[in-house]
Amino acid sequence: MLSAGGHAQVPREAFAQPLPALASDAQLEQFFKGRGLFRQAWVVAPSADESAQGLGPLYNRITCIACHPRNGRGQAPSEPEAPMRSMLVRLSVPGKDAHGGVLPHPLYGDQLNENGIPGVPGEGRAHLDWQYSEVTLGDGQRVELREPRIRFSELAYGTLDGVQTSARVGSAVFGLGLLEAVDAQTLQALAAAPKADGVAGRVNWVWSVERQRLEVGRFGLKANQPDLAQQIASALHGDLGITTALYPQQNCTPAQTECQQAERGPQPELDAQRLSALHFYLAHLAAPPRRQRDAAPIKQGEQLFSELGCGQCHVPRLTTGQHPNYPALSQQAIEPYTDLLLHDMGAGLADHRPDYQASGREWRTAPLWGLGLGEVITPGAGYLHDGRARTVEEAILWHDGEARPARKRFSALPAAQRELLMGFLRSL
Repeated sequence: MLSAGGHAQVPREAFAQPLPALASDAQLEQFFKGRGLFRQAWVVAPSADESAQGLGPLYNRITCIACHPRNGRGQAPSEPEAPMRSMLVRLSVPGKDAHGGVLPHPLYGDQLNENGIPGVPGEGRAHLDWQYSEVTLGDGQRVELREPRIRFSELAYGTLDGVQTSARVGSAVFGLGLLEAVDAQTLQALAAAPKADGVAGRVNWVWSVERQRLEVGRFGLKANQPDLAQQIASALHGDLGITTALYPQQNCTPAQTECQQAERGPQPELDAQRLSALHFYLAHLAAPPRRQRDAAPIKQGEQLFSELGCGQCHVPRLTTGQHPNYPALSQQAIEPYTDLLLHDMGAGLADHRPDYQASGREWRTAPLWGLGLGEVITPGAGYLHDGRARTVEEAILWHDGEARPARKRFSALPAAQRELLMGFLRSL
C-alpha cells in the first residue's frame, strides 16, 4: 500500500483497476487477457513462444508497460547520457503526407527507434541536454524551470538534416475508453462555446486508417489519433515493431536494408482476437475516483481552480455518448478535467512540429484525473509532453499562449492560496 500525500492509502495497482460495470466472468477474463498482453515481453521471431514473437525489427521497448509504468506517466532522463526508458523522440520533415499528417523522415521514419533485433542496427541514441531558468512569483518565491534540448548520437542510417523533433514521455492509459465514448458533437460544441481571456480550442481532424476518412482526433498529445484502436495499433507498430491489420508493414524505411530483409514470423504479429483483448483492457481501465472532495480546503482549492480560469480547458465534467462496442462506457458522467481540444500553449512549449491541423504550438488538453495519485504510484514521473516539469507547479508555470492569463493569476497568488490549489489537484 502507498500513501497519497496524507490521503488514505492506495494500492500500487490503483491505475490498473477495471470499471465497476465489468461484472461478468467473460468480461473480466477478456480484461485480464488484455492486461497480460499489455505487460507481455515481446521476443524476436521465430520463437518457441509463438504468442509473444514479432518484436522489431526496430523498436524502443519490449513491453507496452515499460513506457507507461503502472499505467501512469513516463519520465524524462535527468542526465544527458542517461537512456530514455519511458519516452521517445518523434521525427518528421516539413510538409504533409497524403492525408494531411506528418511527413516521416525519409531515412528514420516518424520516430527514433534506438534498438534493433540481431542483425539490424538500431537507429541511434537521443539525449536531453537540460537548460535551466528561474521565475519569480508574486510573493517573491523563486521556482527553477528546465527545458530540454534534443541531441542525437550513433546515428546508423545517415544524418538527420532538416528534421523536426518532439520528445514525448509516455502518457497515463487509464480512462481511455470513457474519453473515446465522448462523442464528436460534444467536442465540437466545446470548441464553439464562448470563452474568456482569449481561450479558443479546436478539434484536430485526423485520418482514420480503418474507415479511410478524416475524423475528430482525441488521442495522442496533439490529438492525432481518432480512436483507441488506432492509437494502440500505432503504438505497437512504432514502439515495438508489432504488426496488426491496421499497420501490416514492418516499421522499416526503404533505406534500412537489414530491417527490410529481417526474418518475419506469421503476419500480422498481433492478430485481431488479441488486439481486441488489448483494446478491451485499455478501454475498461477505470480512472481513479476523486478523494476528499467534501473537505473544506479541497473545496477552496476547487473554487480557485475555477476563478483562475483553469477549467476553461481542463473542463471538469463531461458526459459520454453511446459507445459503439462497449455499453459500460455509454451515457456516463465523468470528471476527466479535459476538453480533448487543441490549444496554443505558447512559444516555450512549442515543438515546431505540426501534426494534421495542430500547429507546432498547439497541444491537446491533458486530462487531470489521477493527478494526485500519480505522485505516489509513479514517483518522479514528468509533467507536460516532454516531462520537463518535475512538479505540477512547474507545469503550470510553463503555460503560455491561451493559458497566459490563468498562469499570471496563479503566479500572483500568495503561497497559502497556491497550496490550496495544489491540495485540490492532489485530490483528483
